[in-house]
Amino acid sequence: MRATVLYKAGDVRIESVADARLVEPTDAVIRVSRACICGSDLWPYKLLEPQSAGRRMGHEAIGVVEAVGAEVGRVRRGDLVVMPFAYSDGTCDFCREGLHTACAHGGYFGVGVVDGAQAEAVRVPLADGTLFKLNVREDDALIPSLLTLSDVLGTGHHAAVTARVGRGKKVAVIGDGAVGLCGVIAAKRLGAEQIIILGHHPDRIALAREFGATDVVKERGEAAVEQVRKLTGGTGVHSALECVGTDEAMLTSIQIARPGGAIGRVGVPHYDAIPASQPAFYGNISIGGGPAPVRAYIETLLPDILEGRIQPGRVFDRTIGLDEVPDGYRAMNEREALKIMVKP
Repeated sequence: MRATVLYKAGDVRIESVADARLVEPTDAVIRVSRACICGSDLWPYKLLEPQSAGRRMGHEAIGVVEAVGAEVGRVRRGDLVVMPFAYSDGTCDFCREGLHTACAHGGYFGVGVVDGAQAEAVRVPLADGTLFKLNVREDDALIPSLLTLSDVLGTGHHAAVTARVGRGKKVAVIGDGAVGLCGVIAAKRLGAEQIIILGHHPDRIALAREFGATDVVKERGEAAVEQVRKLTGGTGVHSALECVGTDEAMLTSIQIARPGGAIGRVGVPHYDAIPASQPAFYGNISIGGGPAPVRAYIETLLPDILEGRIQPGRVFDRTIGLDEVPDGYRAMNEREALKIMVKP
């Protein structure tokens, strides 16, 4: 079969690799119907040191189950399933508490011995706890939106939940990538009164407004903080959704949060320490978030997609075949594309 392999920064290849196969009796193998390139994939695309064996990329997928291990009972051959970016058993203490990304036996696709999903097929460990069956056809018009359940929609929702977004709240979303835009959807869905998007790409800002953003701040740094304060009557926001992962984005989040506010950080952090810890402390600002337990959120978010109340699939602005994935990385890295869907 063919799969995406990253050998070093900027060196993405589509190669023939060994077919995905069952290894453990709790495994499933799915034929990948749709995958995508994630903003977090761009970090190793820009920074990965040379690796002789390469790294198998991709952690978001919808696919059809082709094989199941002897101990798999909840999915069967022929099922169309969504694959969250983390695999989990669904039974450990953390999974039962809704924190599947802390599963005692889990991990992440495309990391270590578990291969990535930008491929023709992928092995799914702990299939019963990981995969979620979809009762739609493989060619359903909702597939792009359903694919967002594997990561970006659940991650935006996690940012909103950990930032304590609620009815009547003032919210700021830092970052206009796919996760930030899904954060706008989440804030709107949870009843926020004011949603400020911090970003500067015109096409993304237009989409953010359609998703529910009420205000736009294009500035950065101190100028952005000043604008958010003006828009909120000088008090700052109840909830800040940090969807970038840089120290500048985190600092801005703290500076625009009102006393007693909360920050939900879901951008993979590329800094060693959270900045402005003293202002955060004296402002009684809560900082939460982390890798989103998207498996826990699927049942909550799925009905809104099926009934047409939200359309997160609109974050995909390009669809490509597997052979085009290397150029897809380039396009996303150069901001020519927002989020790319892959159809192997």
